[in-house]
Amino acid sequence: MQTTTLSFANIHAHGELFANMFRARRELFIEHNKWDLPEAMGMEYDQYDTPASRWVVVHDELGQVMAGNRLTPTTAKCGMYSYMIRDAQRGLLDTIPSCLLYDEAPVGEHVWESSRLFVAHNVPANRRRLVHARLVMELAKAARDQGATSCLTLLNANWPRWAKRVGVDMTAMGPVMEIEGVNNQVVSMNFAEHLH
Repeated sequence: MQTTTLSFANIHAHGELFANMFRARRELFIEHNKWDLPEAMGMEYDQYDTPASRWVVVHDELGQVMAGNRLTPTTAKCGMYSYMIRDAQRGLLDTIPSCLLYDEAPVGEHVWESSRLFVAHNVPANRRRLVHARLVMELAKAARDQGATSCLTLLNANWPRWAKRVGVDMTAMGPVMEIEGVNNQVVSMNFAEHLH
């Protein structure tokens, strides 16, 4: 099992891995979960997949994607969009409730957003915990490498069950809410104590 953090600056060095990650997102989010999301050429994407973002991928030596995640700076701007959680709060995304945060969405150089976090549905049950832990460890490293002291993320509300197992300090930033039949909650992952 390998982990790679992709950016527009290094995707050329990793063969099909970048495209495979978007294909894996389509397979899970569109085919398996039946979400109505943009797609093209067998890949799922949205307005936040820009050169400002980074993508953390857990994969095998052949480039088969087991898990992935997108990191976006909260300072990002592309037209009317910034980052997913903030744009939802501003009422720009009709699939996510605007009341997802207790306070105003943060914008700052040391705060990033983690989104599109997934573990592929074909990862066997006995490997899912390990794959998920590797993904979270690598996204923490990638976020810290960008200078982030925290990341906001919209997660399944069962996060308290596994947060300590993966060694990340998490705090609820909004209420539990149902989205697409699943209870979700915005959480802040604190990486400040790990910065050097």
